[in-house]
Amino acid sequence: MRVRLLIAAGSALALAAGLALSMGMPASGAPVTAASATASSSSSAVAFGTQGIHKIRHVVVIMQENRSFDSYFGTYPGADGIPRGVCVPDPVNGGCVKPYVDHADSNRGGPHVDASSGGDVNGGRMNGFVKQAEQRCGGLPPCPTDVMGHHVASDIPDYWAYANNFVLNDHMFEADHSWSLPAHLTMVSAWSADCASPSPMSCTGTDMPANRTAANPTPFAWTDLTWLLHKDHVSWAYYLDHGAQAPGHRAGVPKIWNPVPGFTDVSQDGQQGNVQPLATFLSQAHAGTLPAVSWVVPDPADSEHPPALVSRGQAYVTRIINAVMSSGDWSSTAIFLSWDDWGGFYDNAVPPSVDAVGYGIRVPALVISPYAKRGYIDHQVLSPDAYLRFIEDDFLGGARLNPATDGRPDPRPDVRENLGGNVLADFNFGQRPRPPLILNPCPPTTLVPHPAPGCGGAVTLNVQSWGDS
Repeated sequence: MRVRLLIAAGSALALAAGLALSMGMPASGAPVTAASATASSSSSAVAFGTQGIHKIRHVVVIMQENRSFDSYFGTYPGADGIPRGVCVPDPVNGGCVKPYVDHADSNRGGPHVDASSGGDVNGGRMNGFVKQAEQRCGGLPPCPTDVMGHHVASDIPDYWAYANNFVLNDHMFEADHSWSLPAHLTMVSAWSADCASPSPMSCTGTDMPANRTAANPTPFAWTDLTWLLHKDHVSWAYYLDHGAQAPGHRAGVPKIWNPVPGFTDVSQDGQQGNVQPLATFLSQAHAGTLPAVSWVVPDPADSEHPPALVSRGQAYVTRIINAVMSSGDWSSTAIFLSWDDWGGFYDNAVPPSVDAVGYGIRVPALVISPYAKRGYIDHQVLSPDAYLRFIEDDFLGGARLNPATDGRPDPRPDVRENLGGNVLADFNFGQRPRPPLILNPCPPTTLVPHPAPGCGGAVTLNVQSWGDS
């Protein structure tokens, strides 16, 4: 399943033209943990609950690529981060490797398909990461890896600023235990499957699904969230950074991160036009006309998928968030920022098992909204299914992707949205709406080499990716 990742040099995407960007970083106060905020969380849910959630009229899901929670927030105060004394066996070079600070702007990561996840977790010991990454060396030393490296606040100050000022989810697990395609399928449908025919009932769950092709452009026959949104006249769009990737081109979103056109219900509903270039999202944000539900996915250079630059990915995300915060829609928006899979990087948290497809290894996740609690660390067990649940509760009256009720049954084994925690706990709809936090997309950083002006640089490499592009 190895596909070559081509990340070419190019100019930075002008996402925030005309925005007044502040160079200052917010003061970093002591984070509020779930334990210290349980009372306020419970009272908020009771007092405002289903009425409060409807203050959110726009949900924006931003999905980046290939980072474990510990690789970005393993040293965040109060979070379930890297434990003391960890040393992961190094079978090729001998001995073991301890977690270490890695300031490199471009990382390598490790394999991240289904077998890799099982090898990394290693029966709950969470000590197979180096062994899996060393597969590229054929068992011959020296075999350097960087999967035990992690970034710190000075490397990714914008991401830590969002955590300081809004909500950090420190038990967000990948919805499946595999690579990007099933992660992006579950992001919009709460399931990943292969289908024998266009009938939804022909589908069988798997975390290594076949992708859409020219010969079979709509292989995803099960029901996704857009079916329910369209049925209830709820506006939505799936936005592609630099548009869809054309064959033979490097810019644009590859098919594995752009599965929506492959769902049969999207074609049946005539909603293919809702897959839009990111430029449309930025124009709508500027005009204050965002749809109710937005998914935003990057092209490879902006994705943070190794070897893409961390600095460029952070700049891309910050510009998108700045655009929303500078919009008239900010006062009624919830932004959910996460990463699709762990990219082979070390994480210490054992993934819960909910069904045959997931959960997978833990990933970073942030909730950003005028109604998000400030500096709150949410310890609930979550997956991106929680984003679907929030959307369903906000716009669909609590309807679920449930074969018994959604009017388009498929053989999925469970209603995923009901299995994990509820991100409603991350909001306080009784508080005064929070003002925008406009950040510098290219802040001072300890990443090396020093990022190019505007953080628009890119690496030009032709490397073997472990599992996806």
